[in-house]
Amino acid sequence: MTGTESTRKRAQAETSQPELLVGLNAVIIAVTRDQPRVLTVGPQSATLGTASEGVPTASRALPFGPFDREHDRTLELCMGDTVRTQTGIELGYVEQLYTFADKGRDPREASGGSRVLSVAYLALLQETALSAADDATWEDCYEFFPWEDWRNGKPPLTEEIEARLLEWAESDAASSTHSDARERIDICFGLGDAGWDAYQVLERYELLYEAKLVAEYWFDRDQAPSQSAERFGRPMAFDHRRILATGLSRVRGKLRYRPVAFELIPETFTLLKLQHAVEAISGLRSHKQNFRRLVEKSGLVEGTGQREAKTGGRPAELFRFRRAVLRERRAPGVATLRPPRG
Repeated sequence: MTGTESTRKRAQAETSQPELLVGLNAVIIAVTRDQPRVLTVGPQSATLGTASEGVPTASRALPFGPFDREHDRTLELCMGDTVRTQTGIELGYVEQLYTFADKGRDPREASGGSRVLSVAYLALLQETALSAADDATWEDCYEFFPWEDWRNGKPPLTEEIEARLLEWAESDAASSTHSDARERIDICFGLGDAGWDAYQVLERYELLYEAKLVAEYWFDRDQAPSQSAERFGRPMAFDHRRILATGLSRVRGKLRYRPVAFELIPETFTLLKLQHAVEAISGLRSHKQNFRRLVEKSGLVEGTGQREAKTGGRPAELFRFRRAVLRERRAPGVATLRPPRG
């Protein structure tokens, strides 16, 4: 053992902090009043039992808890227990999303804290009241990513983002890779002939981070962000906005080949409600009749023989998810949305 290694081991023993802490994050998404929502907690809840210094107190965080290798039988059970304790929510549809272990992703690491590895999970459900922790709340996803919602046309903020990114691409910071930077901007934000790709949520966020446009870039360097950074979406604690971007990208992608949209709506629903749920997640509008034909011809739904009880107008027919389609088709998705171009 070298002198440096010996010193590090002694320091670790003296502080009683392990070299690596393993935790679990949950990206829990619902659709409420035609808005995609994410379940968040205060940053203090999203720590591994230590103070959350270096994290803005106004930031929101994703549910997060430690994995105890001695007592937790599986990662999934640990994740369920953590979410239940912090929010009172019982998880339904859950899948493993990604493992995040970048150096410095937790600001306490810079002052001698443990390196934190997080295994993230994605859960889809219907929004319910929160009965556990006082600081658990549902938040609109597009408050964190205001450039992602194209349902009412191109977001006005996107014009400013494009201008700032092009300025960055010409700057000294990106001069050595100008052509690569410009190509990434075109692809991520649909400039030129590229067209908007709704599924590149993570790539767009990481590009904005690299261009120093989001607050997390400055938080990670223990610096105050510029005032303009406030316009580029609400920040989250640690790297949780990056994790959320990964989750939203995953859900948008799965709309094309898995019936995940049905996890977000009641057991019986109108086709319009299903369409609005898909649009909320994708951030794109679809043609009503085309969407109806797609869903009905694909065998994804079956009629219940009932109609929606409401006053005014003609009651709409109620449908339910036809589970037999899972055995009949390899990719029973509900979205073939064409992003707007230009």
